[in-house]
Amino acid sequence: MGLIVLSLFLSLLLVLGSGFSGKSQEPDIVLGMSAAFTGASRSLGIELYRGSMAYIEDINRQGGINGKQIVIQAYDDGYNPTRAIQNSIKLIENDDVFLLFDYVGTPTVTRVLPLLKNYSDRQTYLFFPFTGAQPQREAPYEQFAFNLRASYRQETEGLVDNFVKINRRRIAVFYQIDAYGRSGWDGVRRSLAKYGLSIVGEATYRRGTSYSQSLRRQVDILRAANPDAVISIGSYGACAALIRDARDAGWNVPIANISFVGSESLLNLLLETGVKTGIDYTTNLINSQVVPSYNDTSLPGVSDYRALMDQYNPMPPRDLSSAGYKPLRYSFVSLEGFLNAKLLVAILKMMGDKVDKARLRQAVENVKNLDLGINAPVSFSAFRNQGLNNVYYTTVEQGQFVPLDRWERWAK
Repeated sequence: MGLIVLSLFLSLLLVLGSGFSGKSQEPDIVLGMSAAFTGASRSLGIELYRGSMAYIEDINRQGGINGKQIVIQAYDDGYNPTRAIQNSIKLIENDDVFLLFDYVGTPTVTRVLPLLKNYSDRQTYLFFPFTGAQPQREAPYEQFAFNLRASYRQETEGLVDNFVKINRRRIAVFYQIDAYGRSGWDGVRRSLAKYGLSIVGEATYRRGTSYSQSLRRQVDILRAANPDAVISIGSYGACAALIRDARDAGWNVPIANISFVGSESLLNLLLETGVKTGIDYTTNLINSQVVPSYNDTSLPGVSDYRALMDQYNPMPPRDLSSAGYKPLRYSFVSLEGFLNAKLLVAILKMMGDKVDKARLRQAVENVKNLDLGINAPVSFSAFRNQGLNNVYYTTVEQGQFVPLDRWERWAK
């Protein structure tokens, strides 16, 4: 009996010893994400997630941050503000996330910002949302959010400036009738005002409009204003439908979209329809971007992005998989997600051995001229919560988006 007891005692010591030998398992760094993984804008949430996870997966395989693995706890909000609020409460209250990350959309983010203010005692910040709207860049909410991308005001100002330079001064606006659309509309209005000009015509659509729906009425409204160009502030389904219906009606006015549109998803819809109809829907198409071309492999950040996307080909969790969705090998959206993750990891590493919420803001404000490998240094400060200001312009050639170097082709 004594031998049995001794044997059990020694076995217990071995178990306990193995449990406490070496470094204990560190808790994960959990990032909370609410985005559209279903619905008419699902490509945005899916591709942003995939780009971020390509970089995070690589960091985790190298040991993570001080032995901590980085995890994205993602929920689908379908681009619905109410669901975004519900998801955010769940992430903060139940999941106790370290921070919020990679949110998608202006109507969703603007509804979540007051929530962050209410939870200010928890020091929960929103990092790098996929929106260029003003509310998270201005008082009273700028202290709760950090942006990487340029703003919609900067995108629309660049588009207006370039159109005016080539004597296309009559600008109409097509926009989503919500906080996102109004933000872009206001950017166009402000930019035109610099030249003593006004928006000559406008048409709207409701959030959730899909490519299968007709937008011929909006085309007729805009065409009646006789604009020199149209700037669209919308999602890829609706914006592609506007382009399709405009070209089907024989109206070939230049149409420009801003970065949120999801360029590749828009392009794929137009190319598929073009195969069926024999019409080239991609002529006179201009898209502004907030990241460089994913084909510019002279940039080390882009080369790394392509290599890690190919190596890991990350997909959303099974419960967020969207039936019938075909992932994009590369895209402007997933490149942005990749850069978001790369910057966040750099910030976490700057915190040293002690990664905690209380030191997060100071770590961000210490970012000065950080190189993400895209030839555009990133800086933050106590008075600056946006890291980049670059806006890039693209057009379609041979079925793909390429950098736009000569606006003169559309000169009047």
